[in-house]
Amino acid sequence: MSDDILQIADYKFTSRLIIGTGKYKDFNETKQALEASGAEMITVATRRVNIEEKNQQMLQDFIDPQKYIYLPNTAGCFTAHDAIRTLRLARTAGNWNLVKLEVLSDPKTLYPKVTETIKAAEILIKDGFEVMVYTSDDPIVAKELEDIGCCAIMPLAAPIGSGLGIQNPLNIEFILEQAKVPIIVDAGVGTASDASIVMEMGCDGVLMNTAIAQAKNPVLMAKAMKLAVQSGRLAYLAGRMPKKKYGSASSPDEGKIKTA
Repeated sequence: MSDDILQIADYKFTSRLIIGTGKYKDFNETKQALEASGAEMITVATRRVNIEEKNQQMLQDFIDPQKYIYLPNTAGCFTAHDAIRTLRLARTAGNWNLVKLEVLSDPKTLYPKVTETIKAAEILIKDGFEVMVYTSDDPIVAKELEDIGCCAIMPLAAPIGSGLGIQNPLNIEFILEQAKVPIIVDAGVGTASDASIVMEMGCDGVLMNTAIAQAKNPVLMAKAMKLAVQSGRLAYLAGRMPKKKYGSASSPDEGKIKTA
């Protein structure tokens, strides 16, 4: 798979799995899960994870930012203003330019607030950021965010942390058909089969956090997700057989022994 490259902005990855840093019992478990997942990018909620206070335990003490791509995100932001401010502070703290934008509508559903997301994306892109953007599974919104200049579109499969799997595959297919930038499903994956299905559809990658961090054995689940993403990608590249209404014998009729 080393020649199957995922390119996002100027960054190139051999892994198509991105994982988050939330909900683990400690930074050591986060590190172990990351290593088991094979991911090369890890997303960091800059409002929740310590990346600056050196007198306290820091994520960088466990996960080397020279080895992995840190992806600052705006988890917990409910306005464009807060999201923009958060990412500007992150760039100052870590010189990070590739970022994940998410502006949420309410604490219950954690669905994206599309109007604020678009507003923030426009300003951040003008400000020189490379923006990967969390959004709804609305194909029209996805296309508008791509046209604005976002370097990756990240539609939800289901609400964040729900583990419900893909609730509207048709919309994801519409988004894939029109996209000229990577499509990375973000939110809703619950187990390895969900990740495989996403990749079999032709998505360029998957971002997940809760599915790994809240598993009974997060490190083992991280490995399962690695294999699921790889197998789904291979199945997509191989091209599945066409679906048929009726059975089709595996063996040819030629040379069949004739009965009386």
